[in-house]
Amino acid sequence: MTDVTASPPSAGRRRKNMRGEEREKAIVNEAVRFFAEVGFEGQTRELAKRMGISHAVIYRHFESKDALIERVYDHIYLRRWNPQWEPLVLDRSRSLEARLLQFYLEYAARVFDYDWVRIFISSGLKSYDLTGRYLSIIRDKIIIPAALELRHERGEETGEAPVTESETELFWGLHGSIFYIAIRKFVYNVPVDIDVDATVENTVRAFFHGIASPKP
Repeated sequence: MTDVTASPPSAGRRRKNMRGEEREKAIVNEAVRFFAEVGFEGQTRELAKRMGISHAVIYRHFESKDALIERVYDHIYLRRWNPQWEPLVLDRSRSLEARLLQFYLEYAARVFDYDWVRIFISSGLKSYDLTGRYLSIIRDKIIIPAALELRHERGEETGEAPVTESETELFWGLHGSIFYIAIRKFVYNVPVDIDVDATVENTVRAFFHGIASPKP
């Protein structure tokens, strides 16, 4: 007679696989914090020590340090990117100012984070090109489309001449001024006692309208 209380043959394997998936996720989560604190020069042996596991366990899940860093990039950068930001920038039913204001409010909410900012800066200083790859996404999906949309709002041709460096530099300036808030807080450890949303809004509006001269 069959023992109906017995587990099916694959149950043990599924539990083992789940434990493996959970361990892999734990390694990635701790690696994010570890690299944010010490940079990419940090050794996986030290990461293992912090986690209370053997060094070999990390390489049971990741074939190399580069593979682990690649997973960190996917976890902290690609998964925080909202694909809805791309059509938002192109939505001509709204002004470009309104579109970029919404984008940067949502963007700041996603990336103004200790781990995100410090890994971003650390990568830019090392041979791991995570920063360059991520900035290519910003350029292709936000900066260049925004420059073309500004042409459209000004009644200029948008599809003939390629976007110039001077056009894109305007928007890089806007992007950088907003991101610098996070750099001051998480890299320079400067107290930033401000309303981030209000500051982002002021920055975007100043970009489009300038700063009014003070009244005499």
